[in-house]
Order: sequence, then structure tokens, then C-alpha cells
Amino acid sequence: MAVFDTPQEAFGALRPVCVQLTRAQTMENVARLQAHLAAVSTSALQELQEYVLFPLRFALKVPGPKQERLVQSVVQCISSVLAATCVKKRELLQELFSELCTCLSPPSSSSKPAARSEELKLAVIQALHTLMHSTYGDVILSLYQPSTLPLLGFAVSLLLGLAEQEKAKQIKISALKCLQVLVLQCDCQGHRHLDEDEAQQCGDLFASFLPGISITLSRVITGDIKQGHKPTVSAIRLFYLIVGLVMADTQLARIPKNKEKLPVEQSRISELMVHRGPDWSKSTAEKLSLLLHKMVEFSSVHPHWKVRLELVELVHHLLRNCSQSLVGSFSHLLKALVGLVNDENSEVQSRCNEVLQGIAEQRVVAQNRALADVLSENLHSLATALPRLMNSQDDTGKVSTLSLLLGYLKLLGPKINIVLNSISHLHRLSKALMQVLELDVTDVKIVEDRRWGCESTCGPSGSLQHAMLKGRCQKKYFRFFTEEKVFQLLQQVCRVLGYYGNLYLLVDHFMGLYSESGMYRKQAAMALNELIAGAAGLGVDVLQEREVLPNMDDLKGSIMSILDEYTDQANWYLITSIDTEEIIHEPSVQHSGLSAHPGGTCSSVLLPSAEPHVTTHIMNSNIWQICIQLEGVGCFAAVLGKEFRLLLLSALYPVLEKAGDKTLLISETALGTLVDICEACGYDSVQCLINENSDYLVNGISLNLRQLAHQPHASQVLDTMLRHSDASLLPLVEDVIQDVLSTLDQSYNNQASTFLRVLHSVMTALVRWFGSSCGEEHQQRQTAEWRSRTLSQGQQVVTRQEVEQFFLDYVRQKQIAEGNLPDTGNEEADEIPPLAKPEPNSDTEGETPLPSHAQLAKDVMERCIHLLSDGNLRVRLKVLCTLAQKCGDFLRQRFSKDVLPKLTSSLLSQAPASARAGPVYNHTLAFKLQLAVLEGLGSLCEKLDMGENDLNKVADACLIYLSAKQPTKLQEAAQSVFLHLMHVDPDSTWLLLNEVCCPHQYEPPHISLRPVKLSGMGRQRNEFTDNVLLLLERLKQQESAPPWAGAQEASPP
Repeated sequence: MAVFDTPQEAFGALRPVCVQLTRAQTMENVARLQAHLAAVSTSALQELQEYVLFPLRFALKVPGPKQERLVQSVVQCISSVLAATCVKKRELLQELFSELCTCLSPPSSSSKPAARSEELKLAVIQALHTLMHSTYGDVILSLYQPSTLPLLGFAVSLLLGLAEQEKAKQIKISALKCLQVLVLQCDCQGHRHLDEDEAQQCGDLFASFLPGISITLSRVITGDIKQGHKPTVSAIRLFYLIVGLVMADTQLARIPKNKEKLPVEQSRISELMVHRGPDWSKSTAEKLSLLLHKMVEFSSVHPHWKVRLELVELVHHLLRNCSQSLVGSFSHLLKALVGLVNDENSEVQSRCNEVLQGIAEQRVVAQNRALADVLSENLHSLATALPRLMNSQDDTGKVSTLSLLLGYLKLLGPKINIVLNSISHLHRLSKALMQVLELDVTDVKIVEDRRWGCESTCGPSGSLQHAMLKGRCQKKYFRFFTEEKVFQLLQQVCRVLGYYGNLYLLVDHFMGLYSESGMYRKQAAMALNELIAGAAGLGVDVLQEREVLPNMDDLKGSIMSILDEYTDQANWYLITSIDTEEIIHEPSVQHSGLSAHPGGTCSSVLLPSAEPHVTTHIMNSNIWQICIQLEGVGCFAAVLGKEFRLLLLSALYPVLEKAGDKTLLISETALGTLVDICEACGYDSVQCLINENSDYLVNGISLNLRQLAHQPHASQVLDTMLRHSDASLLPLVEDVIQDVLSTLDQSYNNQASTFLRVLHSVMTALVRWFGSSCGEEHQQRQTAEWRSRTLSQGQQVVTRQEVEQFFLDYVRQKQIAEGNLPDTGNEEADEIPPLAKPEPNSDTEGETPLPSHAQLAKDVMERCIHLLSDGNLRVRLKVLCTLAQKCGDFLRQRFSKDVLPKLTSSLLSQAPASARAGPVYNHTLAFKLQLAVLEGLGSLCEKLDMGENDLNKVADACLIYLSAKQPTKLQEAAQSVFLHLMHVDPDSTWLLLNEVCCPHQYEPPHISLRPVKLSGMGRQRNEFTDNVLLLLERLKQQESAPPWAGAQEASPP
């Protein structure tokens, strides 16, 4: 069909069909007009707009019932005309608006909504939407006058009814979008922006509709979730747009106190108008608060992320436009916003953070005291409920709760001191943190893990060790939560408090909690560490910068006061083990006049005699307190940087003490702290740190060695220095080592165990510094011997003569071992070369003196002569193991005759008691003695190269400890004994184990040979089965390994 470009041509083509439609309102005539309209250009149709619309409007006005399909086609045709043209007359706009709304109005005789088809409803909604978009900006405002209020009200109620009551999703969405256009809040970019007066006028007009719109929309938002997310999203958007317009702070500020009087002819209309005065605003805000609370609770947990995202936009829009008028609602709104920061959807998270950042940057809270008060009250309420919530919620709920708490603090920002300056608020918040941060001190392993000997000397050193320990923090286990994210949020809470809050006030308050009760001491120390880090801006995530930067002198003053409290002897020297050698000196520490805080638990912990029942929980708690305080020292060093060098005089010595502690957790934490100090103060390594501060450390050791109470701690410092330094330290500590030896001379009976470890560290350090070449030669020679031995054993072809010679040699060696030596006369004696007589040396007085390190080693060994007869069994065992490793031939006979029978007898007599005992037995002295014997016995047998009879005694004594009834640690120690026996005599060990439990049936390789019968064959599963099978598997792996692998495994360390 040809296109009609001019109005004349178009009129000629459209006139017949328009006349026909006017005469007969049928669907065919409407369709014919629709078809002709497609051939008319837009410009021509604009000129003929009213002419074309006349028959269509007439069809709608004809009285009497009409077919719905006809009305639908007429409305769709009107919509197509409006889509191609612009409405330029106010009268036409209002008439068309009214006529379209009438299509869905109920009959005048009925108050119920008209029963219309879904297609008709959708067509009318789309036609209204098109009409609003096709009207010029100035013309559209004619619809928003007091005189048109009834018409607007009719349209609003009509669309609200469709949005709420219709089940069809498309109708709901279209009705809500049409309403959004009707209230001049369309998302389109082409609309003219309303100026201030026009927006004020529309706000006055829409205030009349606000109750109906807000209530209906809240019902749509909280309606059946089956309606889908799109209607909910549209309803939320419309809600905050209309509320943000009517309740805008800028508009309400311009409203006069009294309502203007309209002319008499408009008096009826004036009754419908709402005066947005203070009373109305307050009343409306209270009602909207109820609706918002309901909407927020529903939408914040909606399963679809777009609904939650739109909720974020609602908070943002209302906070930006109505922060004063709706201040009472922001308790719910900010709770929702902060809670969605950790939403599972990344877009929701990102938008939440953007909104919070915007709020902070625009200083919305800082410039609104009422909003700050709301946040403060929210914070107080949440802090009150926090312990209960953390005790009842799962970890996901705890993360949400703490995110809310953290969000409130971040939003308050510099206004956080409003909370801190209130005694009630600060007390409630701090006590909540104390309860939530309570540690789980039931883990026995924390107490059991010990640092034996000087294993650290074998580990990495220098820069490698520095890198491994840098930033290391011990994992903590809490009573009320297990998720690491929860602890990270609590850290951020404390750091944000330190970042914005009054540091002196916070430190003073939490130091009071630290001193108040042992129940809060660990939590208060954790909080103090994080407060200082936050005050320095370390690892803290905030929304806005603080107004005043912290003063370094203030930070240093707070840190010094905390350090003094941490390293006070009542808080630093706590019982961490029930080992006699560790607690024997603690009463003297108390009697030496050291202070303890009144009301605390440290005084009782320091006096075992006054508190005989030191439980595992108390020791666990003490260990964690020391570790947290050590972490605090590292944190303070990071905060002060090189300024911390000024505090090393008081801080380094105590940390070195704990680095030498026997409790593994404490020593590891202290080493991490040393690395943190190095990093902060600019030292290259722990070795440099010790060497450059050795003068005052040595002086401190010398002074403390003179006091009996402090001797163990001084030895720990010296032990740590030796393990983490080099030969350049020796001249500085030589005098101190002599002091240690002198002290040992004066008190062998009760100090041997105290100084044994430091003496071992001295010897180990001397070997490491001056004996590396000898050690390497010894290791190479030993490896070569093993290699040759195993290669000779690996030959595959064995002749008859070799087998015969093997048994002859075996018989001969057995006779020699039993003392049955053949009488060979003087033949062998003649073969022995005469000993060379030493030549007399007249210059004995001028012997060259030993080097200082050799003389020192000699002095140490001379002091250790009597340690083998020490009254402490653990001391004797340690010395015995060392002697066995270095001089086995000398010790073998005496050990076999005097020591081994007592050890095996002790193991056999104690086995029934340990098999019956419960978990508490692991903390008894009897258990520790059993464990010490089992852990040392295997290596002694291997290093002393014990004979067959002695090995059988050891195996028989340890076999009972392979029972599953024994404590786990004793089972593992017994396994270690048999692993050593496998290296010494694998055949006998194999036979013994198979006599207990034999997992395989062994068929003879030839029928002439008898079947192999072992006692363990065919036995039912018993208490020994698991451990025996494990050992047999290890033995099988050992035999199948390559010869060189066996050599390396068997060679002593």
C-alpha cells in the first residue's frame, strides 16, 4: 500500500474508513482503520490526530453494552495513534485519560470491580502508559492540578487494584509501571525534569494518595512469593519513589504552617487536598515506619537477589531524600542495608558497599544528630542481645549479626564517641565483646604439646626462618563460634572502635576489664591488641577518614601502659604445666615480693601450694593468655615501627624468655613475635636482633641468675639466644655461661633439670659454630659404611660354601659372646705388637691452652659428670640417651646390667594401671614417666647395639603397650620402640609380631618342607591387632626399600 505523506492525501484515504466506523462500531471497521493508518506518515497523522481519534473515542462513548473484544481493538488502535503522535492539547489529554479509565470502571450500579478480560485490562494499561508518554511536558502538568484530583485518584485506585488483585504477572507489572509514570517518576530519560515549584506542586497533590499507595504497595511487596520477583521489584521501586517525593526534606521544609485558603469554587477540592504540615509529617512518618519495617523484614530475606538489590536502592533513596522526615524508620532501613553487605550475591554486596561509602562521604550521619542517635540506640540494643544471639544462632546468623554491629560502627564514624562517652553504652558494648570472645580452653592438646630438647637448632634459620614466622598468628578456638569469618568481624569491630574512638578512654576501660577478673583477661587483651592496631590504621576497613589523626606520643603512651601490665610478673609467669621441674620455683617467685592484682586469678595460679588442684582448663587458659600478650607485643611493634626500639629494653627480654618456654604454643608464638619485632624495628633477622641487643640481655641474665626465683627464666633467655645466634655471640655470653656453671655447682640437687637444657644448647651451639667440618666427615664416613654393608647384603647369588661359612661364623661369634673362648696359647699374643712407650716431655708446663670454645665445652662436660645419678628420672634418661648416642660401646654393658632390668620391670608393673585409666591419667606423673621411658628406650637399644637377650626383654616389656586399651600416646611410643628394633634385628621383631597376630598363611616352597606354623595364625581380632598389623606393614616397606634408602633411614640423625 502506498504511503500518504501529506495531510491532504492522508485525509482522502482515512475519511471513508473513519465515517464507516462512526456509523457502525464493529471490529472489522476498526481493523480497516488500523490497516489504513499503517500507510500514513507520522507527520500527516499528527495533523489528523483528533480527526482519527474521533470515531475511536465515539465507539467508546456509545451507550449500551459493548463487546469486550471491540473495546479492546478500539483501545489498541488509540494506543497506536498515540504512539505515533503527540498530544498537544490539555482538553484532549484529560478527555482521553478519563475515557480510557472508564473502560475498566465498574457499572454505576455496582461497587465491585468490573469483570474484564485480561487482554482488555492489559490493553487499557498500555494505552494509558502510551498517553502519558505522548504528551508534551507543559501539557502533562495540566493533569496535576487540584481540579483534576478526582480523576487522578480514580486512575490511581484503578491501577492499584489491578496491581494487587490480578493474578496475571504481566498485568501486575504493567499496572505498577503505569503508576510509576502517572506519579511522574518514570525511568525514561526523555522526560522533562520538574523544577522545584513543579515538584512541590506534585508532592502536595500526591500526598492525598500516599496512604492508599503505600499500604497497597506494601501488601504487594509482602505478598505471595509465587508471584515472582518482578512485581515485587516494581512495587519496591514505586514505593520509594512516591515516598521520596512526598516526604522529601526539601519540600517539607517549604510547607507553611497553615493551609492556604482556596477560592470558594474550589472549596470542595480543597477538602481533598492534604496540608503537609509538621503534624501530618510526623503522623505519616510513624505509619510509614510500620510499613517499612514489615517490607524490610520480608525483602531482606527474599530468595531473589534483584529484590534484595532493590531494597538497597530503597534505603539509598530514602536516606538521601528523607533523612530528617523519616528518621524513625532508619533503625530498620540501616539494619537492612548493613545486613546485606555480606549478601551471597556479588552485585548486592557491591551496591551495598557503594551506598555505605556514599553515606559516609556525604557525611549524612555526621551532620544529622537525630540519625546518629538512632544508630546509637540500635547499637545499644544489638550489644545487649549479642551474647544471646551468639549462643543461639548458627555461624551464618552470627556473621550477619556481627556484620550489622560493624556496619553501625562504620556508619557512626567520627560520631562513635557519642556511644563511647555514654557509660551505659560503653559498658554494654565492652561486656558483649568480652562474652563473645570467650575462648574454648578444654583442648588438652594445647597443654600436652611440648618442645623437647633443642629441635629448633635443626630447623631453618636466618632469612628462611624469618619468612616462615613472619605474620604468624596462632589459630584460636572460641566457645561460641567456630567460623574464622566471625573472629575476623570481631577484630574489625575492635579496630574500628580504635580508629574512631577516644584511645585513652578505650584503653583505660579495657585495662580495667583486664584487671577486674581472670574471666575477662584474655578477651580484654585481644581487644586491646586490636584497638591499638585500629588506632594506628593497621588492617582496618572504614567508610570515611577520621577527623583527627592519632599522635605518635599518645600511641606510645598507651602501648607502654599496656606492656607494663602484660609483662607484670603476675600476668607473665603463669603455670602452664604440672611438671615438677617447672613449678618448683614458682612459690619462691611469689615470696620474693612480686605483686599480684587484687581480685584476679594470677595470685592463686602462682602459688601451687595454695591452689593444689591446677586443672587442665587453668593451664590451657594461662597458655592462651601468654600467647595473646605475646601477639600484642608484636602488634605494638608493628604500630610503632622503629620507635619500638626505645621499648626493647623492657620488652625483648620477656619475649626471649617465652621463646625458650617448653610449651610449644608459647614458644612458637614468641618466635613469631620476635620476627614481628625484627620487621618493625628494621633488623634483618632474629640473629641480628639478639646480637645488637646482647649487651643488656647478658646483663639481665647475670642479674637474674643471682636470684633463685628468676634462674629458670634467665636460663630460658640464654637458651633462646644460643639457638638463634652465631659464633659472634660467644665472647659476649661466655661469662654468663660460667655464671650458669657456678650456679649449678652450688645447687646440683634442685637446679640440674633447670640448667640441663641450656647446657645442651651451649654444646649444640658450639658444635654448630665450630664443629661443622668434623660433623660432615663423620656423616659421610657413616653413610659410606652403610652403603657398602647394604650393597653386600643385596647380592642375589649365594653359594653353598658361603652359607656354610655363615653358620660357622655365627656359632663362633655366639661362643665368644657367651665367654667360651678357645685356648689359642701364645700364638695370638705374639702377634700383638708391643705398645710404644711414651717419651718423657720436659716441657709439660708450657702446654698450649685450649681455644675458648673448647675450654667452655670441657667446663660444661666436667659439670655433667654427676647428672647420671641425679634424683630426677627425666634428667637421668636425657643424659643416658645422650651418652648412648655418643659413646655406646662404653655404656652397653652397664646399661644392660644395671638400667635395663629396672626400666622393663617398671614398664611391666605400670601397664595394667595405664590400661584401666581414663583421660585424666595422661596428666599424672606416672604417665609421663612411662612415656619418657618408651620414647627413649628404642633409640637406646639401637644406638647401644644391644644383644639378642636384651632386645627380647625390651620387646616383651613394650608389647603390652601395643594394646588398644593403653592411652594413645603410649601406644605410639611403643610403636616407636619396635620401629627401632626393626633396624637392629628385623627377623626377631618379625617373628615376635607374627606370634601375636599373623595376617598371612605361609605355604612351604616344596612339599618336602614342613608347613610354617606361627602362634598368631588364625587368631581372632583382638586389642593388639591394629598396632601389630601397622608395624608389620612398616617392616615390609622397610625391607622392600632400596639399599641406599635403608642406609639413610637407619643412620643416626
